[in-house]
Amino acid sequence: MSKAYLVLSNGDVFEGTAIGASHDSIGELVFTTGVVGYPETLTDPCYAGQIVMQTFPLIGNYGIIEEDLSLKPALSGYVVSEICSTPSNFRCDYPLEKYLEDNGICGICGVDTRQITRIIREQGVMNAMICSEVPSDLTAVKEYKIENAVAAVSSGEVENYPCDGETKYNVALIDYGDKKDFIKCLNERGCNVVSYPYDTPAQDILAADPDGILLSNGPGDPADNKFCIEQISKLMGKKPIFGISLGHQLAALAMGGKTYKLGYGHRGANQPVTDLSGNRTYISVQNHGYAVQPDSLVGVARQTFINANDGTCAGLEYTMLKCFTVQFIPEACSDGRDSEGLFSKFIDMMGGEKGA
Repeated sequence: MSKAYLVLSNGDVFEGTAIGASHDSIGELVFTTGVVGYPETLTDPCYAGQIVMQTFPLIGNYGIIEEDLSLKPALSGYVVSEICSTPSNFRCDYPLEKYLEDNGICGICGVDTRQITRIIREQGVMNAMICSEVPSDLTAVKEYKIENAVAAVSSGEVENYPCDGETKYNVALIDYGDKKDFIKCLNERGCNVVSYPYDTPAQDILAADPDGILLSNGPGDPADNKFCIEQISKLMGKKPIFGISLGHQLAALAMGGKTYKLGYGHRGANQPVTDLSGNRTYISVQNHGYAVQPDSLVGVARQTFINANDGTCAGLEYTMLKCFTVQFIPEACSDGRDSEGLFSKFIDMMGGEKGA
């Protein structure tokens, strides 16, 4: 195995061992705190343009199970402390490193991920490069910017996902980088789902006359998606709307709100969110680097959830517009009943729409 280097835009250099594809890569370096679920991390469209570092020290223990993979990876690179070359799982098809090689993902192992995480937590998210030789000029690393992230991961065509049993509602899902998990949740609740590409005009969606609209999660800076924001503003108040993660941020921008970049984002399966309507706190899955500024929506929306770690906005409700949004991934909460409440709320809103 050959040497590799992780070079941060602040000049810090970490020497390790190359894994995966044999090429250099630049991206925004972020960390995720998930203990398990590395296949889900590797295939999450929200990591488009980013080098992902796992804080859990040993990755690859159960290898890769092809049957469980539904999407191609979008991340730019992969950083782990130690990679397991001899996975142990009766469903395992092959080791993680082969997956990285086959999908053109360059990576590095054998670096101190705890130290690197501390740097990001103290200095904020920064760009980095995985390379075979340390460059003398870091201009390309420092100037790197994630661009057209949603366009890179959104489906390019309209796709239909019928429910198995009796059809109760028809839902239009706008795909900004959806992992398809939301579709299953809706199908199970009697909803036919039609997934539309991110750049579908609002009039096309309204012409199909869905009972409700789901704004999916996705990658990148929400403010970059000006066309999407404009279309959502045309959809607001026309149909019941449920926004998730990036969809939550885009809906806020469509209503005149503001978003801002977090110091190091929320990425992992252990993000606590507190329901402001009661006294419950849920452990949620999140993957985002931006947040909504709730003060920018006073009189327009009320805050429904906050992140219990840092108090950032984790949910909003636009009561006069039949729209609510959350920053976390509801179907991936540690308690499945948490997600049922949100999807059931969306179902109830569509029922109200039909009866109006």
